[in-house]
Amino acid sequence: MSTKILSAAVVGLNCELVEVEADSINALPKFIVVGLPDMAVQESRQRVRSAVKNSGFPWPRGQVTVNLAPADLKKAGPAYDLPIALAILIAGHSLVLPADYSDALFVGELALDGHLRPVNGVLPLAIMARDKAIKKIFVPTENAAEAALITDLEVYPATSLTEVVLHLTGEAPIGQFQKSETLSESPGDIPSKFDMAYVQGQEHVKRALEIAAAGQHNILMSGPPGSGKTLLARSMPTILPEMTLEESLEVTKIYSVAGLLPPAEPLIRVRPFRSPHHTASGVSLVGGGAWPKPGEISLAHRGVLFLDEFPEFPRLVLDYLRQPLEDGIINISRAAGTLQFPAKFILLASMNPCPCGYYSDPEKNCTCTPIQIANYQKKISGPILDRIDIHIEVPRIDFQKLSATESGEPSAAIRARVNAARSRQLMRFQNTKLVSNAEMSSEDVRRICQTDAATQDLLKRAVQQMRLSARGYYRILKLARTIADLSTEENIKTEHVAEALQYRPKVE
Repeated sequence: MSTKILSAAVVGLNCELVEVEADSINALPKFIVVGLPDMAVQESRQRVRSAVKNSGFPWPRGQVTVNLAPADLKKAGPAYDLPIALAILIAGHSLVLPADYSDALFVGELALDGHLRPVNGVLPLAIMARDKAIKKIFVPTENAAEAALITDLEVYPATSLTEVVLHLTGEAPIGQFQKSETLSESPGDIPSKFDMAYVQGQEHVKRALEIAAAGQHNILMSGPPGSGKTLLARSMPTILPEMTLEESLEVTKIYSVAGLLPPAEPLIRVRPFRSPHHTASGVSLVGGGAWPKPGEISLAHRGVLFLDEFPEFPRLVLDYLRQPLEDGIINISRAAGTLQFPAKFILLASMNPCPCGYYSDPEKNCTCTPIQIANYQKKISGPILDRIDIHIEVPRIDFQKLSATESGEPSAAIRARVNAARSRQLMRFQNTKLVSNAEMSSEDVRRICQTDAATQDLLKRAVQQMRLSARGYYRILKLARTIADLSTEENIKTEHVAEALQYRPKVE
């Protein structure tokens, strides 16, 4: 007898429906799994056999064949354990369904004693189920809250194979998981040991970070060791704007597929802050593997990617950032196919001006030769620097500011202004897919960032004297639009453009 149970395969950040078919024939005892399974799926033969036996169910006699259709779609991970076990029990007449479960989807990893363990990628799986009009989904208890983020879907949390079987036979129904009613609530203040109030001085750098947070602009900080670059970067998450529900679902989907979703946090409400070491490989940064998974730039989606010691990263690795910084996506091509991951993040980088770190320090002499300084700064390619909107110097802090007892402006006050500016942008882009000024295309800039004659004259002189590229010109206008939003101005004024120009790198 052949039977069929619905499951799903994670492909990138999306899912494809998988039909788990099982059949038992009179032949020498054997257990075969076909349908392009990976090693984790192949090993499910041992897990499923032990789980079925230890749950008190008989194993079918003869040869058992399990097919995962479609056969040309690669199946990876242990999430097929539960549907495989159910399909085998039905094929062996150990489980007779009194009702039709063709509108139900099953996922879960089985322990040898029959208990269910959580799996990755449940959120995109639930989204796929809703889109395909599947009404019910059976998941391990730990994944229930994540699946319940999607409305119009009945979520049944299960702890074991026995519990699922008793539900399907009607002997002991599983209670439907009660969806949270607090998804639209604000996450409130972000608990952190870092705060802008703890940074003495550096008001102009705090202003630059505020602009970067408000418009999702990339920023590069340069200064001598000990000037506060890392502390400022670590304080950046405390001034980032609150995420919308749509943004939270985007980020949660990525972390679910990557297996990094916190167990007690089914919905991520705080913007990500990723800080890979400069020894990170290109694959860890952009994503990849035999079956590509999200990398650091996708894990920083809608948040911050902090690259400390920017020139110490291999130049080739930094050049991998070109496409995501420009397009907000990363395409990963492999022999098995091409996958696309979102990568709309704020690049926050910090560097010393030279190998010894004191080239721009007025208090301490630099010991580097001109050739060493030039070679050090050339580690970052021109195309990458051109994609960074804000270049800011972080100087040494003088004694008066360092010894001051009063605190600076707290992050909460800065974050309030950032939230107000981002709200204006969301209103402006409400009929589009854009959420911030940095995401505007050149056509959007020409339509939205209108300037008067005096401002146009300033831009013309800046393009000529600073030798700005076309990309640099449009990035100046995007930055000016964000500065205007922070100033609650409807139109871009000359002073907004003038401030934006100050953040461009100096022309040698």
